[in-house]
Amino acid sequence: MADSPEHAEAASTPVTIKKYANRRLYNTATSSYVTLDDLCRMVKEGIEFVVYDAKSGNDITRSVLTQIIVEEESKGQNLLPINFLRQLIGFYGDSLQSVVPRYLDHTMSSFARNQEKMRSYLQETFDGLFPLGPFEEMGKQNMALIEQTMKMFSPFARGEGDQTPPGAATPAQDTAGKGGNAARGEFDELKRKIETLQHQLDALSEVRGKKK
Repeated sequence: MADSPEHAEAASTPVTIKKYANRRLYNTATSSYVTLDDLCRMVKEGIEFVVYDAKSGNDITRSVLTQIIVEEESKGQNLLPINFLRQLIGFYGDSLQSVVPRYLDHTMSSFARNQEKMRSYLQETFDGLFPLGPFEEMGKQNMALIEQTMKMFSPFARGEGDQTPPGAATPAQDTAGKGGNAARGEFDELKRKIETLQHQLDALSEVRGKKK
């Protein structure tokens, strides 16, 4: 029996979480208090939620998600490389700050899609018993793309000896002109590399289909 339109709409509506002055988090869908660990579990289960400050009504979802990352990192589950964090911090206040979130979102979305295909291939075809060489290589390429993206936008990526001569355009000025075209060219090149990885996974999926 198909879900009713009302049920489908309810399922797609993010859960509302309210944060009170005492730092307690309240899940309005379950009428119960929750912790950061509970919210972390909801993220992993694909349950979308938004967090509002109970007093001001401001959307504080971003800061709460950041707190979850800090908590997970403090538990020893180090997912973010130190160099990546340094570069990310360096973009705050930079002229390219507005570009980085959009590109990182695109790159991580592609990475996530590839990871799901890898897991599916392992579980359905070989029940987890498969030499991971090709997949490990793809994973390395994905991470290399992310690091390359950060270096492409980083003001320090040009090298220590690359200094702007007197009278020359600054990096911010250059971005608006010829440098902006170069950045777009590098952006397109990285997108092509991501698409190549996607084609590789699609090819593996076709091989799996022929073996069935």
